[in-house]
Amino acid sequence: MGIYEELQARGLIAQVTDEERIRDLVNNGKAVFYIGFDPTADSLHVGHFMALCLMKRLQEAGNKPIALIGGGTGYIGDPSGRTDMRSMMTPEMIQHNCDCFRKQMSRFIDFSEGKALMVNNADWLLELNYVELLREVGAHFSVNRMLAAECYKQRMEKGLSFLEFNYMIMQSYDFYMLFQKYGCNLQFGGDDQWSNMLGGTELIRRKLGEDAGAMTITLLLNSEGKKMGKTQSGAVWLDPEKTSPFDFYQYWRNVADADVLKCIRMLTFLPLEEIDKMDNWEGAQLNTAKEILAYELTKLVHGEEEAEKAQAAAKALFSQGAAADMPKAELAEEDFAEGNIDILSVLVKSGLVPSRAEARRAVQQGGVLVDGEKVTDIKAVYSAEAFAGEGLIVKKGKKNFRKVVMG
Repeated sequence: MGIYEELQARGLIAQVTDEERIRDLVNNGKAVFYIGFDPTADSLHVGHFMALCLMKRLQEAGNKPIALIGGGTGYIGDPSGRTDMRSMMTPEMIQHNCDCFRKQMSRFIDFSEGKALMVNNADWLLELNYVELLREVGAHFSVNRMLAAECYKQRMEKGLSFLEFNYMIMQSYDFYMLFQKYGCNLQFGGDDQWSNMLGGTELIRRKLGEDAGAMTITLLLNSEGKKMGKTQSGAVWLDPEKTSPFDFYQYWRNVADADVLKCIRMLTFLPLEEIDKMDNWEGAQLNTAKEILAYELTKLVHGEEEAEKAQAAAKALFSQGAAADMPKAELAEEDFAEGNIDILSVLVKSGLVPSRAEARRAVQQGGVLVDGEKVTDIKAVYSAEAFAGEGLIVKKGKKNFRKVVMG
């Protein structure tokens, strides 16, 4: 089985513009491909995870990835999948986010000895003259066709800014520049990028001729995988300072039964033969599958040692034991008034809730436990001595835990 057939078997391919040519490229290690990442935050998140795994798979099969950081397109913001315009970022914010992306991507992609490239589209987009852009690029785009694109349709009712309207042209120009500068012949993206990606293919053909364009091939990630990353992620980051390895593990440990095998197939690097044997798993076996998923992905993102710690902490917690590697929260002396602290403050200070209002709701709804005891009184208080030594295990809901100790 070639890598193209493996991608199909894992459910990663939805549409292609020229399947036979793509099959030849990727199976024979001839693809120079890119995936774009707009720096809208200072960390990659679960929504980016599939793209990074895909790049890793293709690189291991001999193909060359280009990680395109959107330092230029970040000034505009992609309207795809949005109901409103993104917040405008300063140049300093964009550069900081780009630097953070670079560090995180290196865990997945080998950038040594020319095996992969990391490129910032600010290098060419910020140098463009507006009139030059209109003449050299804009002339090749039909407004009628652009307005018919799915990525714009959903925004037409609420209003689409001219700023965002230019995003398709910018992304198309990216593929054109990557094709010319680095021989990039393949691009990957999610369903919401289909129109933008086709625009890039068409631009190359119009400017450089059909012969050149014949090698510009577009492939689309499976729509289910893209949706999975978006709808489940929320605030699940790949940065351990934002989402701890334990919380990352717990996120995957708690995926829905219907999604666990799909996630294992798409995101882990376990052999397909091993995954196929899980197809008929049900009941308690699905919990085992979730543990496998959580461990494999935590190992991939945070390393084997952190994955082992997270798994041990989760098992100890669910067996009612003390979890040494459970995420900790430290309280300071100034958090106490006359040697005591109320339960609402404990929940906020530990990071289990963002506000006292949400802490109040959690207690009133019966979702808060301290060392296994349900807390029903919002005025409940604890002494500083209670948090000395091993501290107290504070639980909110079924999935969120902290060992709260004195700092």
